[in-house]
Amino acid sequence: MLAQRTLKTLTRAVGVGLHSGQRVELTLRPAQPDTGIVFRRVDLPAPVDIPVSTQAVTDTRMASTISSGSACVHTVEHLMSACAGLGVDNLYVDITAEEVPILDGSSASFVFLLQSAGIVLQNAPRRFIRVKQPIEVRQGEGAQIKWARLTPYHGYKLRFEIDFAHPAVDSTGQSVEFDLGQGHYSRDIARARTFGFTKDVEMMRANGLALGGGMDNAIVMDDYKVLNADGLRYDDEFAKHKILDAMGDLYLVGHPLLAAYSAFRSGHALNNLLLRELEAHPESWEWVTFANERLAPAGFAQPVRAW
Repeated sequence: MLAQRTLKTLTRAVGVGLHSGQRVELTLRPAQPDTGIVFRRVDLPAPVDIPVSTQAVTDTRMASTISSGSACVHTVEHLMSACAGLGVDNLYVDITAEEVPILDGSSASFVFLLQSAGIVLQNAPRRFIRVKQPIEVRQGEGAQIKWARLTPYHGYKLRFEIDFAHPAVDSTGQSVEFDLGQGHYSRDIARARTFGFTKDVEMMRANGLALGGGMDNAIVMDDYKVLNADGLRYDDEFAKHKILDAMGDLYLVGHPLLAAYSAFRSGHALNNLLLRELEAHPESWEWVTFANERLAPAGFAQPVRAW
């Protein structure tokens, strides 16, 4: 049986929110089979649980935000990406503020936390959403067009094309493809950092955003070049971060996908619209489990690899 996974023990981190600048404590705890990933606001007078789901996403400006009533958690996508990349199904995320800490701007720190806690198998089958028919969402026209698509695939792969008219981005490549069955998430995707432009950072801070951002947790560019002294971690780090984000956004559906995802200039909003479109067409997908893990696609049956 291809089994569900959770943590062996709890693990903690402390950081600041990218947009809020607030100090936040994060505790990742094991959860029982079929719990899913549940964020818990433990700083409120009565703790509030926010289970991840497509419908729990209530804001996609600059990040993915999930909510339950008036309680919310911002910027969940990097942690969710790490859970998707390592195959963690069940997890409690205790958090002391309304934004997940940005840490180094990638999901590498979350990968380290999860692997340090240990990932263990549980006595329950892993449930996949297998895409049977193509699903696509589009916005804009001409030079403003953007789209995202899911198509049938026995595995999980993602292809993303960005379109930034900037010398630093042009020189690194505007598209990348990652196949979970052939690549290594921790090595190939997890270290890609979020990025921004100095002119946008100034505008966002004037509007109370990006208060916790800086060169220690983002790639920052002026009109011509990358300003970070240590340069890029990958030759194609910009496009790889979009893959990282997409993996996190798509895992908010609550289960791993068996599909090929492709996108052009997509973002948090369009990724969530894609999931909503998928759920609105139940004939386009089905639940599957693997009683024999050897029948599962490559990338899912193997043990989680260490760094």
